[in-house]
Amino acid sequence: MESSRVRQAKVELGIDDNKQKATINKSVVHEYNRQQDKLQQMLKIQESKSYRLLKTISSVMDKYFLDPILGVVPTVGDAVSSVVSLPFIYVSLFKVGSLPLTLAVIYNILRDTLIGMIPFWIGNILDVFNRSYLRNMRLIVGFVEDDKEIIKEVNQKAVRSLIGIIVFCLLIYAMIKLIAFIITWISNLFS
Repeated sequence: MESSRVRQAKVELGIDDNKQKATINKSVVHEYNRQQDKLQQMLKIQESKSYRLLKTISSVMDKYFLDPILGVVPTVGDAVSSVVSLPFIYVSLFKVGSLPLTLAVIYNILRDTLIGMIPFWIGNILDVFNRSYLRNMRLIVGFVEDDKEIIKEVNQKAVRSLIGIIVFCLLIYAMIKLIAFIITWISNLFS
């Protein structure tokens, strides 16, 4: 048993065991609740239709090479491929709720689009190796499963992703102008 003077001295020195225990217990409960909320959010995302759709899309487009096959149809195939990528943006922005992740996803989509637009089958061949859908799926899964390495990597590259998005948009615009010029030039040759 502690004497009243010892208890008083502890209180004056700020060494109140009960307050410390209460603070520690409160912190432990708070951390436990935070972890449970995170787990519930992860399960909710993983069970969503949109998340399951991403797995299907990434498998069909990259593992079974539908992305390069679509790219055989000039311009239209790349447009369809880009539209198929929209669920990745939706999940990263609205389900996961991460702006850096969304920037990384958009960066990968635009990169894939630009590669696919390279003419004379070169883009289609490069598209086989690009695998942007699997890359985006890896990033989203990393965020959902709270993979610290992936989250750190994406957060560190957020500004570069934004700059890359701007550059890719400009390059895609220039590629569209070039394709339009080539089509016009060829049609003038035959008319």
